Amino acid sequence: MADLLALSERFIDNDIYEGAGLVNRPTMELSELGNGIALIEAFSHVVTFKTGDGLVLFDTSLEAFGGGVLNSLRKWTDEPVSNICYTHGHADHVGGTNHFVCEACEKGHRRPRIIAHENVAPRFRRYEATNGYNFTINARQFAPATELRMGQAGEESGEGGKASARRFGPDPWIDPDTTFRESLNTKVGDTQFELHHAIGETDDHLWAWVPEHKAICSGDFVTWVFPNAGNPQKVQRYPLEWAKALREMIAKEPELLLPAHGLPIGGKARIATVLDHIATALETLVSQTVDMMNAGARLDEIIHSIKLPAELMGKPYLQPVYDEPEFVIHNIWRLYGGWYDGNPANLKPASDAALAEEMASLAGGAKALAARAAKLVGEGDLRLACHLAEMAGLAAPDDIEVHGLRAEVYAARRKAEASLMSKGIYGFAERQSLQVVSEHNQKKA
Repeated sequence: MADLLALSERFIDNDIYEGAGLVNRPTMELSELGNGIALIEAFSHVVTFKTGDGLVLFDTSLEAFGGGVLNSLRKWTDEPVSNICYTHGHADHVGGTNHFVCEACEKGHRRPRIIAHENVAPRFRRYEATNGYNFTINARQFAPATELRMGQAGEESGEGGKASARRFGPDPWIDPDTTFRESLNTKVGDTQFELHHAIGETDDHLWAWVPEHKAICSGDFVTWVFPNAGNPQKVQRYPLEWAKALREMIAKEPELLLPAHGLPIGGKARIATVLDHIATALETLVSQTVDMMNAGARLDEIIHSIKLPAELMGKPYLQPVYDEPEFVIHNIWRLYGGWYDGNPANLKPASDAALAEEMASLAGGAKALAARAAKLVGEGDLRLACHLAEMAGLAAPDDIEVHGLRAEVYAARRKAEASLMSKGIYGFAERQSLQVVSEHNQKKA
């Protein structure tokens, strides 16, 4: 079993990055990190405290991990679970709850009290209303399973639920029975828990200060990847408020940081440094984006102008292997400026297909567009290549030569990308064209 605090100390103090798999490890191993404190590495982690009046858990992981988490917990202690705190309502944080509820019922224990922010239950109702949409975007983002590196990401990586049933999330969603708006102080046994609401990745997030242990449970405010503040397929994120929450954590002077993804961190100075770097990255993106907005820049100009300093992007806990700064800029624009990007042609545009057909006509046909896209790949201009390949595919939706080239373009783009979000979307586009080719060949056979 790895010494998680020693591992994080080595990475942080020496600015070492040895891959996502060493910092986000869904092993379901339990590590005791202090007197009565344990962290079970899963997707997401489960943090637990012994209190003298039952266990207090922060999150229950993904539904598929819940049973393994419970088994690891029971090798450590037989104490019943008295309280479960949802750091927020993403399925990889709440999906395993049913395992703990069922265990309590089977053993004749009191049902665990489930504590969360008041926006968690409305989130569950939204997920139920948009089950098909969320299943689709998660399939696009994380499929095929053979390419999913589960150690890389935060948030919704498990939200696809049961693929065979096209179910998004756990069945059922288990609502909290104790909620709060701004803060909630609760004492369980001999341990005080101070729960604080803050918006960041979500509008229903909490972080906890546990003064007896000088510990913070940070949920997804710290994930050992670049903050998931820009996900292109999900609802609004709040990067500046995220940074504010991190600075409030620093003010508590924690000596133990327990994140929901990634490695726990020990040491007051070390924790303060990590939280400050994450906050600074988000604050820098917001300030530079808003400055350019105020100067009248279009979104396109902002996206291609703003870059974070290399000394920040090189940190082992700020690697863009899930979300990335460019996507965060989009969310900042959406938050402060709406959906209009400053290009008047995009206000009420022609359909993508109509534009593609016109461009193909001007270029001498869809095959000419596709061929040019393939040539641009060889020249290293993958962004422009994708535009032309997409137009070619829309202009000739049944042409297998065009779709073969389109698949090659998106395959090259996927391989060149670092973030799981980009890889997932480009991989999905690649598979779309390969499906067109496959169906054509099947018909011929």
